[in-house]
Amino acid sequence: MLELYTHPMSPCAQKCRIVLAEKGLEWTKHFVSLPDKENLKPEYLQLNPLGVVPTLVDNGIPIIESSLICEYLEETYPEVSLRPDNPLQRHQIRLWMKHVDNKLHPSCGALQWPLVMRDKLIAMSDEEQQTILDQVPEKPRRERQKRLLKHGLEAPDVIDAVKVYQKTIADMEEALQHSDWIVGDSFSLADIVIAPYFQTLYQFGWAEMYERNCPRVTDWYARIRARESYKKGVTDDFSDEKITELRAKGAEGWEKVKCHMNV
Repeated sequence: MLELYTHPMSPCAQKCRIVLAEKGLEWTKHFVSLPDKENLKPEYLQLNPLGVVPTLVDNGIPIIESSLICEYLEETYPEVSLRPDNPLQRHQIRLWMKHVDNKLHPSCGALQWPLVMRDKLIAMSDEEQQTILDQVPEKPRRERQKRLLKHGLEAPDVIDAVKVYQKTIADMEEALQHSDWIVGDSFSLADIVIAPYFQTLYQFGWAEMYERNCPRVTDWYARIRARESYKKGVTDDFSDEKITELRAKGAEGWEKVKCHMNV
């Protein structure tokens, strides 16, 4: 009885959906509307006190934190393995997962949030905005959203986010010189946890960020997109109309992002 509380555009939810698909597991979807702040409603906070998606529920027990959910699924359903036996390679996978959680995920939020969340809040009164943002449980995330609301893609967070993306892509290009996948020659959790953050670049039409100078990363992401698990876990949730809408939003912000690439 696996259930996943999810939103199509959440990279954290996407990586869990990819793992579920790779392992061929059946699960029930619960849609959580992030623009409507359903993730901050009391009933959801009882499941996930951090007020984020995803939340996995396994036989009535909530499991939170997306990377930990991926590891939980790997350990609970090991028949299709997404981790090598080699302890050093497992360590390398965990380093990539830690990088995603600590640096790449906040950076993705800084790039994506102004384009998909900001407009709805701007239409509200200052008091309504404050009420909603004050509900965000974690102070760093709460303060970042306030800056992004005020400054949009001009926020200092965005400049830092672009630098993190560029450094990550360069490190991946280096890693892929030595193996077919990020860690070794087998598709693993390292590839899964990183891939959704390239969906963000793809959906906004910002692929130049990796296509311009990193052919190995470009090939890696093409191979990821061709996997059935990526189609089930990510692509199928994006209609042609949605991609067109996101590309239009991305086009409006690309010049600012491109400018930050040269800072």
